[in-house]
Amino acid sequence: MSYFIKKKDLSISEQVACLKSRYPNFVTTNNHLSLKATGHLQPTARSIEYKIELRYKLGTRPEVSVLSPKLEKNFNGEAIPHIYPGEKLCLYLPGANQFNYTDLLALTIVPWISLWLYYYELWHVTGEWYGGGQHPPTK
Repeated sequence: MSYFIKKKDLSISEQVACLKSRYPNFVTTNNHLSLKATGHLQPTARSIEYKIELRYKLGTRPEVSVLSPKLEKNFNGEAIPHIYPGEKLCLYLPGANQFNYTDLLALTIVPWISLWLYYYELWHVTGEWYGGGQHPPTK
């Protein structure tokens, strides 16, 4: 007989505790159903510092915005890739089991934000998106 242990969805309190542990500069507000974390990320030592906001409600896809500096088109005037309406970052392919509610935001979403910002900076220099993935549909 084999036994399977089903991982439980993480609570907001567990998410906040890990965020505070890994990213002490983030300011978090939360209740038992949702959280908002605001903080600064710098993808590389040569990168600028970005102020980001992460919003997460239990059972929904995390939403991430860059508060500053404002995201801009590249030198070719191309629209920003891998972004949802409202300038929410596209960090993973929904439905592909890359993120689920048993994952810690601090170990998945936040590092993916930094990686997205790194590819955003490369895109500005080269005109190519090196992050792979599928672009979400635009408006």
